[in-house]
Amino acid sequence: MKNNLLKTILLAFSLVLLGKTSNAQDPAFSQFYSNPLYLNPAFAGANNNGCPTATLNYRDQWPGIGRTYVTYSASYDQHVDALGGGLGIIVAQDKSGSGNLNTLHASLLYSYLLEVNREFTLKAGFEASYRTLNLDWNNLTFGDMIDPTYGFIYTTDEDIVNNASNVSFPDFSAGLLGYTENMFFGFSAHHLTQPDQGFISVSNLPRKYTAHIGGNFPISRYRNNITTISPNFLYQKQQEFQQFNYGVYINRGPIVGGLWTRNSVKNFDSFILMFGLVQDAFKFGYSYDITVSNLRNSNTLGAHELSFTLFMPCKNRSKSFNTISCPQF
Repeated sequence: MKNNLLKTILLAFSLVLLGKTSNAQDPAFSQFYSNPLYLNPAFAGANNNGCPTATLNYRDQWPGIGRTYVTYSASYDQHVDALGGGLGIIVAQDKSGSGNLNTLHASLLYSYLLEVNREFTLKAGFEASYRTLNLDWNNLTFGDMIDPTYGFIYTTDEDIVNNASNVSFPDFSAGLLGYTENMFFGFSAHHLTQPDQGFISVSNLPRKYTAHIGGNFPISRYRNNITTISPNFLYQKQQEFQQFNYGVYINRGPIVGGLWTRNSVKNFDSFILMFGLVQDAFKFGYSYDITVSNLRNSNTLGAHELSFTLFMPCKNRSKSFNTISCPQF
């Protein structure tokens, strides 16, 4: 009972800080290459030989404390010859605190394709979003509601009736992507204008910077199956928070496996195990985050993530289009 009470107090405290003064970090997916439009707007139209691609993603972080951090996203993109690049759309929702805080955003993306030469291609991406934050003040708990013996039994003196419960604003992002047959790199900057997302006072959404680099190399061939290895590195920074992801994928035929680590500057967070199945018409991935930080003592049960991508055919593929050879997940 004491553990449950402590978790509730900590969760309520963090949500109140979010509404008043602090800045939250964006939700992060472990399978970031299976959600490429969320990672970098320059990925719009970069995969599936430019043909249409539809993707669904789901992440349940720390289910051991009551499924308080759940994120969904759905996206669609394709290359359009007439526009000289790719178009995309992504809708994502993040639920925090058992649904007390909901963030919803919808984005339109465009990426310009520049084939520098036969070996090297550049894509510059732009994203325009509209974000809505909703906070259910009635489901929050505050310190003045706590009885030392019986827990939350009092009525709060907080003025929750006159506090804003909805905040909406436009948001803009940009990215760059470069790739050859076996190598790729990218950079993106989200929340360029740092819009105000505060419910009570001004609370600007801090910019998020992402850099990623990797390669995809064949190491063996057996009959018609080629085994490839793909080492990768990702770095993200949002205000004072910095995150490093580094790991490797192994792909043999339709089967993909991956092992990753994630850490901040001062804290080693988790190991990430990933398994995927890739077919001509679709791909499916599952990953599990094994918590190794101090949170492992809180029975968070790590994080589960699912992804599904549908590769759709197109009648007229671009003759000069070079598909990026990046990991599937």
